[in-house]
This record gives sequence, C-alpha cells and structure tokens, in this order.
Amino acid sequence: MRRLLLFIPLLIAVGIGVFLFAGIGKDPTKLESARIGKPVPEFQLQDLHDPEHMLDTSVFQGQVSLLNVWAEWCPSCWDEHEYLMHLASNEGVRIVGLNYKDQRETAFSFLGRLGNPYETIIFDPRGSLGFDLGVYGAPETYVIDADGVVLYRHVGVVNERVWQEVLLPVFNQAKGNS
Repeated sequence: MRRLLLFIPLLIAVGIGVFLFAGIGKDPTKLESARIGKPVPEFQLQDLHDPEHMLDTSVFQGQVSLLNVWAEWCPSCWDEHEYLMHLASNEGVRIVGLNYKDQRETAFSFLGRLGNPYETIIFDPRGSLGFDLGVYGAPETYVIDADGVVLYRHVGVVNERVWQEVLLPVFNQAKGNS
C-alpha cells in the first residue's frame, strides 16, 4: 500500500505536464468564435451617452465596422486606445464601442482623458451582449460587415501591426463586398 502512495505525486506531475503541454504553442489571440459568419446577436441596450436611446443590431447595418469591446478597468484598453483614435480620425475607420461591464461614470472619465474614437457606444453594464458574442474579456475587436455579420474576432490589443496584418485585410475585403 505504501508503494502505491509513492506513485501519487508522479501521477499528479504527469497529469499536470500533459495539461500544460496541450496549451503550449497556442496563440491566445486566436480563440475560436462561434459567431464567425453569423449576425451580431439580437440586443436592446442603452447608448452610453443617451440612456433614453436604445440601440440594437441596426447599428451595424449599411457600413463595415469594427466593434471594440472595452472598459475603463481594462489596462490593455488603455494601451490600445491611442491607436483606435488614430484609426477613427486619420484612417476613417468606423468604430462602434461596446462598453463592457463598466460603470457609466468611469466610462465617461476614460473617454474624457483619452478621447472618443467611437461613432456609437453600446452600454453593456451586465455583459449580456458580451456574453452572447462569446467575449472572454476586454479588449476584443470584431470586424462586422455592412449586413451585421461577424467576419472576424481579435482578442487583445489593436495596434499598428495587428491592424495592418490581421484586421485591415478582413476589413478591406468586407468593404469590397458591400
């Protein structure tokens, strides 16, 4: 019986090793999304700036958009914000914000300090639309076509490299098809 007990740490170590090996080499920004190729889920949420105005999927109709999931509490959102400002003001990219699990006051503080690259901001304090999209956390950015269909999902910070190498080709293809 004692000899069997000696093998328990070995079995635990092997189990942990197999678990870790399965995750090595996987890119955490390449999380699969069940939403790719499907419309943005139906929602009815407030506009961050005008709580009386309810937003729905019509926000995405007629124009290719980036949907950027962000929050004041998210350090990576602070990191990417300057580049989002560049995309909106210098490149003419339409960005819709999804303020995710945040408080209205802190969201305003964030935008007041850093600027507002968003044409519209969907206020999702409970994370309901985020949940339906399959959001793991902020930031996440989706390319949405002019029909409101999710074409691509990027997990993590949007910077020049990500824009040029990953998002821009999908964005341009969507614009060519609209």
